[in-house]
Amino acid sequence: MSQPKVGFVSLGCPKNLVDSERILTQLKSDGYQIVSSYNDAELVIVNTCGFIDSAVQESLDTIGEALAENGQVIVTGCLGAREDEIRQVHPNVLGITGPHAYENVLKQVHSVIPKPKYDPFTMLVPDHGVKLTPKHYAYLKISEGCNHRCTFCIIPSMRGDLVSRPIGEVLDEAQRLKNAGVKELLVISQDTSAYGVDVKHRTGFWNGQPVKTDMLALCQALTALGIWVRLHYVYPYPHVDDIIPLMAEGKLLPYLDIPFQHASPRILKKMKRPGQAERTLERIQKWRAICPDLTIRSTFIVGFPGETEEDFQLLLDWLDEAQLDRVGCFKYSPIEGAKANELDDPVPEAIKEERFHRFMQKQQTISTARLQRKVGQQLSILIDDVTTEGAIGRSYADAPEIDGVVYIDGASHLTAGSVVQVHIERADAYDLWGSLV
Repeated sequence: MSQPKVGFVSLGCPKNLVDSERILTQLKSDGYQIVSSYNDAELVIVNTCGFIDSAVQESLDTIGEALAENGQVIVTGCLGAREDEIRQVHPNVLGITGPHAYENVLKQVHSVIPKPKYDPFTMLVPDHGVKLTPKHYAYLKISEGCNHRCTFCIIPSMRGDLVSRPIGEVLDEAQRLKNAGVKELLVISQDTSAYGVDVKHRTGFWNGQPVKTDMLALCQALTALGIWVRLHYVYPYPHVDDIIPLMAEGKLLPYLDIPFQHASPRILKKMKRPGQAERTLERIQKWRAICPDLTIRSTFIVGFPGETEEDFQLLLDWLDEAQLDRVGCFKYSPIEGAKANELDDPVPEAIKEERFHRFMQKQQTISTARLQRKVGQQLSILIDDVTTEGAIGRSYADAPEIDGVVYIDGASHLTAGSVVQVHIERADAYDLWGSLV
């Protein structure tokens, strides 16, 4: 029996990637073949991002490319929540759905390419589903949506309020991923610290045992799997303190991805961000006292409406105090539908650009100094890639694709997914170099 062929393009963040994996898993279960070229596909699905202007443009360009190369295109994802905007540019798309609208996407596919009759030989799907990441690491999404109303963000309008996945369902997926050979789980959501808030942290069950629906209980259960567990998109609520001992004990990777966004109290108030910068500095010091190896990565926005030179200098001074390990920076970009667009005193583009470069120069100095401290240490490294020149891997301090890497010369015999001990010999602002122990 010939399998109908579907092409798939996934754009945006890891949360979008998990949505793509879920859709692809169901398509494979339904008997569709996933192909990697426009020419081979009878239909193309584009999972879009709509968070910032550049992502919107990339999504619209990709839809246009798919239409030009194939002609049969279904659009889903965050930009799909703005159907009128897509139709205005690309009126010929076959269907449009918003984020995590899995069933509607499948219905649209079925209407264009009828679902094939069941064939047990062509419809075998791995127990862990279809994954778009390498075999040795995977993203584990624990919730959808967000309860915050940050003025620069439109995620709640696209993805809705927080909806936590049942704890048993999350842990079942984690177990399946480990059984399939995954060595690192990257826990993601819009707000990982808020996991379970919407269900009042009710008790669920996993393997016949009661497990509370909250971040600490989730982390404790995941660490029992005996693989790397990395936390992303963590807001610095007080209860984050409870997981730091797990990191100090080596059960949970000593790594926190916390989107601080700014340090000026005045700008944080305009952003409607939770937390206070000074109190956050105290918490960071407390965490590092308990777990000296803790790596903190974050993102910041410069040039937010109303940001003065004094506000920006507060941010630079805060960076000096916080000594964050990994930092990303964005120049403020007005997003259609964001409340921040209504704020007075927009910052000129030239000043945004100048502040961006000053920010990155400051952080590069900090990052260089912090990485130099690792020279001479022995670290466990998870191998991602192997070439004829050696191997490339990551330490506990490095998330895939967003942080640095560790280069290991003369280690071409290694395999992706293996964990090895490496003596660190040198460092620059972002990466490390070393040799096998």
